[in-house]
Amino acid sequence: MSKRRYVARGVPGGYRIWDNKGRRWWGDLYELCPDDLLTELNSRAAPDRVSTLLKRYRALKR
Repeated sequence: MSKRRYVARGVPGGYRIWDNKGRRWWGDLYELCPDDLLTELNSRAAPDRVSTLLKRYRALKR
């Protein structure tokens, strides 16, 4: 199994996505761990599926 590019890291207030290749945070702060989003980012990363998941997790923040 290869090293994952994107991983969720716990930070005060929730989770953030860390990009191992770019060595920076990716996306917003999430209250719930974005498991589906991480799976999609680490696999084929279809843009339409990623945008759908981003909208879903942003709605959960409200």
